[in-house]
Amino acid sequence: MKLIETDLPGCVIIEPQVFGDARGWFYESYNAEKYKNAGLDLRFVQSNVSRSAHGVLRGLHYQWPNPQGKLVGVLEGEVYDVAVDIRRGSPTFGRWSAVVLSAANKRQFWIPEGFAHGFVVLSDFATFVYQCTTLYEGAADAGIRWNDADIAVDWPLSAPQLSDKDAKAPFLRDVPTEKLPVFVAPKIGP
Repeated sequence: MKLIETDLPGCVIIEPQVFGDARGWFYESYNAEKYKNAGLDLRFVQSNVSRSAHGVLRGLHYQWPNPQGKLVGVLEGEVYDVAVDIRRGSPTFGRWSAVVLSAANKRQFWIPEGFAHGFVVLSDFATFVYQCTTLYEGAADAGIRWNDADIAVDWPLSAPQLSDKDAKAPFLRDVPTEKLPVFVAPKIGP
């Protein structure tokens, strides 16, 4: 397993070790001990799968309170996956990072608690899988507008298909401060 740091501390791209031959391939999509040894001590309580058509954009979603960390990947197809730091007080507040996830590259993206998340489908369809660190709570479900000019995500599609909820999501500057996750500085030393 190889970890690739992003511009957002804590958001990490994961490339699994793939074993394959003429019959096919195998890789571990998650191994608690290996992830912990790599600095990702994760505990998942919910796993989700979604399927979307080309051009569908889902996001930018987050949950507050009770934020969710998400380990995401693609089983079929290809997506452009985005994380946005929306933690009030964070030195990288409002910044984003992205990665192409696909069935071919088998990459995963770890998005810690306190980040908004979204993706757009680049292939004919995509089957997207994500494991979450906390349970989904409808009352805590929130979002940021996908095309917020202050964030300026460089989406590869200019006119994606959106849900009504995502099309009407607020801009980050319009979200009341108390409805945003809080940045907690990492503890240094013992």
